[in-house]
Amino acid sequence: MDGMSTPPRTPTPADVAAAANRIRPHVRRTPQLRTEIDGRPVVFKLEHLQRSGSFKLRGAVNALLAGPAPRRVVTASGGNHGLGVATAAQALGLPAVVYVPESVPAAKAAGIEAAGAKLIRHGATYAEAAAAALAVGDEPGTRYLPAYDDPDVVAGQGTVTAEVVADDPDVDAVVVAVGGGGLAAGTALAADRRRVFAVEPERCQALHAALEAGQPVDVTLDSVAASALGATRVGEVPFRILNAPNVTSVLVSDAELLAARDRLWSEFRLAVEPAAAVPLAAWLAGRVPAARPCFVLCGANTSITFA
Repeated sequence: MDGMSTPPRTPTPADVAAAANRIRPHVRRTPQLRTEIDGRPVVFKLEHLQRSGSFKLRGAVNALLAGPAPRRVVTASGGNHGLGVATAAQALGLPAVVYVPESVPAAKAAGIEAAGAKLIRHGATYAEAAAAALAVGDEPGTRYLPAYDDPDVVAGQGTVTAEVVADDPDVDAVVVAVGGGGLAAGTALAADRRRVFAVEPERCQALHAALEAGQPVDVTLDSVAASALGATRVGEVPFRILNAPNVTSVLVSDAELLAARDRLWSEFRLAVEPAAAVPLAAWLAGRVPAARPCFVLCGANTSITFA
């Protein structure tokens, strides 16, 4: 990769609209659940019902269709992006190689291989796996697909919120979990003047730290949700979008997000991974002032045992 190359462009709402048309044959338009919690109206965007088990399929499909067709795709992932890329590549008839850290959850690793991708375990963190993937990303005919720091990936992820706005225009805020920032940035593009709450675990806060520093910075990771939200630093492309007045950064504890995950199951029978409960955790803790918020349940790639 040429370190002196021009920085990637910043995507726009028009890019999200184009992505929605492009990916429509390959992704599910996931449903929304309108309900109440503690007597207050809320909306759940059930994106954990997406093919591959998370929103990541959207950005992967859009990126692979938006540019010249590669002969193969290579990526690095903590799990969900790898599942999305593997599923997208399978749908488009492309071979895929996915680098993951040694700590990748077994359920996510199994899903990547089941979708036909070659799985390579490398390093202790996502950053180490990404470095190994980048080393082969320049090979002729290969498309290296970033997990979040790419304008076409961000535009694809924005289609989640485009559906929210179209299906429930009375929503006044969209609440999303943040890892590297791709979903949150896409949300900000598609929110159509609604407030965006970007939520992270206290011990996994790449965006929060970047906003405080005024630029992306490295952070340490130590959260139960790190397999999905464990970006060492927020992406440059997402940061340019999220460093904006309509975006509010919120932090939650691991105890709060696990309690929210359990409540999603006990009250609504919604089985999601810890990262997907982060938005609800912020609202339950009183950190999301909104009359009709929508919580994006971003993934369900976790192991569940039925008694």
